[in-house]
Amino acid sequence: MEEILITHGLTKKYRAVTALDNVNLTVCRGDIYGFVGANGAGKTTLIRLVCGLAYPTSGSFELFGSPDGSPEISAARRRTSVIVEAPALYKNMTARENLYMQCRILGTDTRRVDEYLEIVGLSKVAATSHRAGNFSQGMHQRLGIAMALCGDPEFMILDEPLNGLDPQGIFDVRNLILKLNRESGITFLVSSHILSELSLVANKYGFISDGKLVKEITADELHRQCRRSIDIDLHDPAAAGEYLAEQLGIKDYTHENGTLRIFDDVGIGRLVAALEAGGFPVLNIMSREESLEDYYLKVTGGRTDV
Repeated sequence: MEEILITHGLTKKYRAVTALDNVNLTVCRGDIYGFVGANGAGKTTLIRLVCGLAYPTSGSFELFGSPDGSPEISAARRRTSVIVEAPALYKNMTARENLYMQCRILGTDTRRVDEYLEIVGLSKVAATSHRAGNFSQGMHQRLGIAMALCGDPEFMILDEPLNGLDPQGIFDVRNLILKLNRESGITFLVSSHILSELSLVANKYGFISDGKLVKEITADELHRQCRRSIDIDLHDPAAAGEYLAEQLGIKDYTHENGTLRIFDDVGIGRLVAALEAGGFPVLNIMSREESLEDYYLKVTGGRTDV
């Protein structure tokens, strides 16, 4: 699959502070990549490096296959739209006037302005004389995305687009991201500290903490990690899994690092009895069910006891 963005040991230091520390991440075409981390974790720093608002201390990245610093990087950035922290709007202009201005700045076709307003659900308000300064935060985000569409991007980077929105605003922006990804084929990198909301749209995640990318995981892998399971510590979990598949017909299981994880609905007592009968002594066994937030806190070293 085509790699839209790939970083290699990307690092940014501000004097004694390391804001980004040896980050290696990959965003492929068609992804909605959820870039998750607490405030100050390094999300915005990476975005600023990719869009050229800051320069790496060390490491590098490629955008649409063009290395940072190469003559081709400017053309690659023209295929990318970025909203950092908050949309840059002309507050004294209407929604339509904002888009006309953006098209003129970018040198793109103003005939598609009404199409963009329709896509983001602002056609009705655009027919009025209401100024952008009077819009809700959710409308600001949708107008910002409409302005980003003026560049006809293949890749869109949104920095905390759900921050400060009410439930309706979150719903609108979330559905807009899905719509643009599915219908227009736009690849997204969406930074947020709200994992529960990103889990409704993202197909891949990068978890960042204190400037370090501590985990990259697909949505399927993440949800599998958070399903209810029975974890059994054994000397030979691979062989034990095969044995239980034969004896009890279990089908949905994994094994790694000395642990057999079973997702089938089987009683603990039945499992232990079968394993003991088969010569697989059980070292430890527990039932687990982890929330998305619990998993994130575990891999980032955050607190789960509050």
